[in-house]
Amino acid sequence: MFGSRRPFSHLLMKSSIAALGVLFFTQYVIYYLVLIQCAWPVLDERKVDPKIPPSTVDEKPINVMFLADTHLLGSRKGHWFDKLKREWQMYRAFQTAMALHRPDVIFVLGDLFDEGQWCSLEEFQVYVARFQATFAVPENAHLYAVAGNHDVGFHYVITPYLNQRFVNAMNTSSVKRVSIRGNHFVLLNSMALEGDGCFLCRPTEVAINKISKSLKCAKGVGNNCENTNIIKRYSRPILVQHYPLYRESDEICNEVDEAPADIKSIKFRERWDCLSKEATDQLLDILNPRLVVGGHTHHGCRKIHRQDILEMTIPSFSWRNKNNPSFLLGVFTPNNYALSKCYMPVESTVDNICIIGLIGIIIYLVIKFWKNRRYNNKIL
Repeated sequence: MFGSRRPFSHLLMKSSIAALGVLFFTQYVIYYLVLIQCAWPVLDERKVDPKIPPSTVDEKPINVMFLADTHLLGSRKGHWFDKLKREWQMYRAFQTAMALHRPDVIFVLGDLFDEGQWCSLEEFQVYVARFQATFAVPENAHLYAVAGNHDVGFHYVITPYLNQRFVNAMNTSSVKRVSIRGNHFVLLNSMALEGDGCFLCRPTEVAINKISKSLKCAKGVGNNCENTNIIKRYSRPILVQHYPLYRESDEICNEVDEAPADIKSIKFRERWDCLSKEATDQLLDILNPRLVVGGHTHHGCRKIHRQDILEMTIPSFSWRNKNNPSFLLGVFTPNNYALSKCYMPVESTVDNICIIGLIGIIIYLVIKFWKNRRYNNKIL
C-alpha cells in the first residue's frame, strides 16, 4: 500500500536523487559543456608583421588568457549567499577553463576585489586568500594582476598605503614588463596615468619611458643603450591595464557581450570611465603597442586605434555584473597574434534549467502521490 512508509520514502529518495542530478548538472557539468566549445585561435600567416623578423630559433607560441573585474564581494555590500554563489561560479568557470585549455599565462585586468579600497588589513588578507583559492593555477602557469579602482581607489583617493598593500599582495607594480618568448606585455596601473605628477604618476611615467627606451634599443634605433635594461628581441608590446583607452562611449561596440542598448550611448567620463585622451595619445605614441587589453566597463568592446592598434575591452568575469560573461584567449608570437572570445554559461539560462528541472521533479512527485492515493482509495 502507498500509505506504508517504504513506497513513499522510495519515491522521495528517487526525487532527491533527481534534484541532486539537476544541481550537479547546472553547478558543474554545464561549465564543461559550454567551455569545451572554446578553442585557441589559429595564427594567420597573412597577418605576420613583416617589420619584425622571424625568430632564429623554433619558438613555441605563447597561450594567454585575459579576464577582468572579478569583484570578490566584501563585508559591506556582499551578502554571504551572494558571495558563496558568485565565488563558486567564478571558481568553477576558471578551473574548468584551466583544465580544458591550459593557458601558459593568465592576466587579471583589475578590480579583483569589490571593496579593496575600504577594507581593513585583516579583511584584505582574507580577500587575497580567497582570490588565490578561487583562481589557483598549476605550477607551469603564471598569473599576473593589475590594479583596478576597486582594489586601491580612484586616483583622487589612492594613498601610498593602499597602493603598496596591493603591490605587495599581488607581486606587481604600477608598471611591469613581462617578456615571454619574445613577446612583451606591459602591465599598467590605470589610476597612475593622470599626468599630474602625483606620488604614483611621476614614477609611472618614468618607468614607461624606460620600457620605451629598452624597446627602441632592442629595435636598434635607440641612443645610449649601454646602461639600458636591454630587451634581447624587439616586438611591439601588448598593453594590459584596467581602464579602456579613451573613447566617447560604447556606442561603437558591436559584440555579443556588449553593453545593453539603454546605456551604450552614455558618454564616458575621462579618468573615470576610460583614460583621458591625452594619456591615451601618450601611451600610443611612446609604446606603439600592437594590442591593448582592458576591462572596467563590465562589457565587451572592440576598437581600432591608428589603423593597426586593436583594443579589446573584456567584460566582467562575475555573473553579478554580467549575465553573459566572457574571457579572451590569445596566441602570441613576436610578429603575429590571434584572439578568440570564450563565452561562459549564461546565468539566466543556468537558473532556468535549474528551476524547470526542480519544478518538473515536484510535478512528478505530486502526480505520483495522487495516483498512488487514488489507487489506495480504490482498494479500500
